[in-house]
Amino acid sequence: MSALRVAGLIAALTVVTAACGAAPSTQTQPSAAGGVDAKTATSATDFGGLDKLVEAAKKEGNLHVIALPPDWANYGEIIKAFETKYGIKVESENPDASSADEITALKTRKGQPNAPDVVDISQSWAFTGAKEGLFAPYKVQAFDKIPEGQKDPGGLWVNDYGGYVSIGCEAKKVGTCPQTFADLLKPEYKGLVALNGNPNKSGSAFGGVWAASLSNGGSLDDIAPGVEFFKKLKAAGNFNPIESTPATVEKGETPISIDWDYLNAGYREQFMPKGLDFQVAVPTDGVYASYYVQAINKDAPHPAAARLWQEFLYSAEGQNLWLKGGARPVLMPSMQADGTIDKALADKLPPVQGEAQFPTEAQTKAAQDALAKSWDAAVAG
Repeated sequence: MSALRVAGLIAALTVVTAACGAAPSTQTQPSAAGGVDAKTATSATDFGGLDKLVEAAKKEGNLHVIALPPDWANYGEIIKAFETKYGIKVESENPDASSADEITALKTRKGQPNAPDVVDISQSWAFTGAKEGLFAPYKVQAFDKIPEGQKDPGGLWVNDYGGYVSIGCEAKKVGTCPQTFADLLKPEYKGLVALNGNPNKSGSAFGGVWAASLSNGGSLDDIAPGVEFFKKLKAAGNFNPIESTPATVEKGETPISIDWDYLNAGYREQFMPKGLDFQVAVPTDGVYASYYVQAINKDAPHPAAARLWQEFLYSAEGQNLWLKGGARPVLMPSMQADGTIDKALADKLPPVQGEAQFPTEAQTKAAQDALAKSWDAAVAG
């Protein structure tokens, strides 16, 4: 996930077992546990219940993840909590990879011990991976509580956390922070406005272009006005081609960052002790929301651990940890209803005016195709 996880949700930098190029597990993994083939298990029931799934996952001893920055949606704390709770080592590789990189890793490392067990990808890449047969169907215990349209009916993928496209701004460097996409064209923002990567690879940047389209007469059927907007931004000298990350914001290289509100909100918490005044606004002229998606590698080298990871993420504990990172977990409505949501954390989310728009699979594919043909020539070139 590039900057999108680049890009995204986000809490304090936590030490993870990770690192770009983390050594793959050398432990030989069993193909079955207790007579159950973990690779084909579609629910915890297939293992004989959650406790048996935990036993099988502990025997594997490892989980290999990719593209999970510790300061993205609070993944640093989430990984630490999973390791502590189950005694399973999480090998975290290439945290700043994009959703496209994750799908590539599933294809190129098939059958290898360092293949990702799970992926956390943007919605558009989830559609791609499912069509290409890369995912294993699995339904977590909370599957029925997840709203229709936010999951594959067969469990190939499930929305996990999401947020709104927002404008993050380091006020001490910028002065008056922009509140809308229209503001970004003002001359005082010359060279200051950045995306979290290339929208052909980064989910957050993709969302940023679509939000800009909605603010400029476009629709979920027409992303072209968003490309035109960034073309104007570049012509005005306001677009900054540097990929926005916490490091580039802190250094003052990308003081205005178009990114998910949970990521920008996470940066705000991270920067506050350092004396920065990082402000976050969800633009009223381009309200666009999206969720990221969890999926299990069909050929996961640690299939039981992969399934236990999903169960943890969709438990109240896991969902509240995403919320702590500023992200809106997919089970938030049901947790608000049953009282398991952390209300203090929910109250800290950036305010939103207007209704979010969610594209269909067909609209997403059409927008991807349009961007692939137009973005580089109009903006990146």
